[in-house]
Amino acid sequence: MTLIQLSDLHIDVDHPGRLSTVRYALDVVLGSGLPVAALVLSGDLTDSGDPAAYRALRAVVEPTAERIGAPLVYAMGNHDERAAFRRELLDGSGGEPYDHVVRVGGLRLVVLDSTVPGRPQGLLTSDQLAWLAAELAEPAPLGTVLVLHHPPVPTAFAPMRGVDLQNPRDLAAVLTGTDVRMILCGHAHHTGASALAGIPVWIGPATAHRAELLSPAGRARGRAGAALTRVDVHADAVVAAAEPLDASELLMDTDKRALTEAMHATTHP
Repeated sequence: MTLIQLSDLHIDVDHPGRLSTVRYALDVVLGSGLPVAALVLSGDLTDSGDPAAYRALRAVVEPTAERIGAPLVYAMGNHDERAAFRRELLDGSGGEPYDHVVRVGGLRLVVLDSTVPGRPQGLLTSDQLAWLAAELAEPAPLGTVLVLHHPPVPTAFAPMRGVDLQNPRDLAAVLTGTDVRMILCGHAHHTGASALAGIPVWIGPATAHRAELLSPAGRARGRAGAALTRVDVHADAVVAAAEPLDASELLMDTDKRALTEAMHATTHP
């Protein structure tokens, strides 16, 4: 079972290139012919919560999700606005946190709204954590993937430290001993891996731009560059990998079966 994660899209109608990148990412997924179980959009879907930006995004992602037969799994980010998010993407209303569960086959996707309106950092309330504990009390056949925008671990991009999830220990206490197999998040605009309560944490790359992790001293740089995440859920492992979205030089294009046979062939007596 394969999930595709897109994070930190920052759609802005005044910057059409960001939506073009999302279109390209979806074309890559379609072109692969890969059976996709769910499309996960893990927050900062728009840059300012502009309703027009949500409508533009919806017009692009919904037809693709329908073509591949996969549900869209939305998560709130700190650049999103709850009322517009619910109205334009979900045909709903209200300004409460958007916490929900999506089941695909035997896999459970639990989405938490880690945003604090008007603030860049993340926080999970006691009510949210109690809801999560109740949901996780019964295991899912293939386990659970948890999705939230803010990383519950320190990020590698120093300027983002302090605006990640503020109460990771509270989350860890709820997750300990549950069937959660991986935590997917975003926010940091870089790819990263860690663990919380022994559970792998994957910080997905952004489609808007990437953070330069080795920025010169005293500087915080962002560069052009986009990527998506492929998450493969196996019976005994969950594997996440970043796929850059670029048109770099093609160095290999060969038959898949021939390559597999060549890689497994004995090269010496």
